Amino acid sequence: MKELQTLSKKMDLTIDAPLTVELIESYFKQLLESKKTDGLLLGLSGGIDSSVLITLAVRAVGKEKVHASFLFDRDSEKSSQRKAALMANWLGVKLESTDISPEMKKRNIYAPLIMKLIPYSALFNRMIQYTYKLLTGEVPFKTTLKIGSGEEECSWFKYFLYNFTIRHIERGFSERHKYRREVLEQKAKEENLTLIGAANRSESEIGWFVKDGIDDLPIQPMTGLYKTQVWQLASYLKLPDEIQGQTASPDMMFGINDEFGIGHNYRRLDVILNMIEQKLTDEEIIEAGISQTELDDVRELKRVSEWKRASEHKLPPVDGGIEGNVRLIN
Repeated sequence: MKELQTLSKKMDLTIDAPLTVELIESYFKQLLESKKTDGLLLGLSGGIDSSVLITLAVRAVGKEKVHASFLFDRDSEKSSQRKAALMANWLGVKLESTDISPEMKKRNIYAPLIMKLIPYSALFNRMIQYTYKLLTGEVPFKTTLKIGSGEEECSWFKYFLYNFTIRHIERGFSERHKYRREVLEQKAKEENLTLIGAANRSESEIGWFVKDGIDDLPIQPMTGLYKTQVWQLASYLKLPDEIQGQTASPDMMFGINDEFGIGHNYRRLDVILNMIEQKLTDEEIIEAGISQTELDDVRELKRVSEWKRASEHKLPPVDGGIEGNVRLIN
């Protein structure tokens, strides 16, 4: 019984929410002082991460010094703009919306056949991803990580399947996020603002972001927090119910949410990452209800995504890890 209680504590990702908020808000105040800029700028997607981030920014420096941009394109989730506007109105922040579809068209993102089809059916889009996993034994996301790391050796069939479908989808996803970063960096420069990003620890550790994109900015105050800990902050901050209750989406293609694309439920993923951080044995992790298959897959995602984490980033002000400064139980 004592061993099970100890294991349960090691699985508990609860953070001290008031302290976490206080530390991030203090960080924002110090950031503006040190950078000597006129305010903070972020991309507001309406997702849970950017919604928590902008709420903390407004609490820290005031709505007049927080600038939000919503950069959408043809393939963005239809509900995203509504949720971004909801957050902006809730906080009293002006939201600048820009359609980047013309630029994506110039870059031939929509030209391939598969890209002409994905705007019409969420079911079709899920079937593409599901069929790829069924035929190759892995989610498309893992293949892109392997290719990026330089270690993927595809069979002719897998090579054909990837290049005919996933390669174009991945390129469109990457180009959108890189261009969003370009636009916001230019805006920050022109208006003397400090650009901040909303990436979290879970997605950073497995590479669920675009290298050099909007979620790979130098200043990412929440990369020390697991996704489940960001949800805890959303609850503590009393964000609107629609924001708290939404399914996380990568803004990749209709019908594909984060968990579907990653191949793991966030809550289980976070527990696994947390246990790996503690250097628990496979036996201890499996005893906690995690399968060997899940564990092996998460370890491989961490390994083959290492190349994505090579960019320089400022140390985040909070750490939700087992020995971090905001963990309630350790």
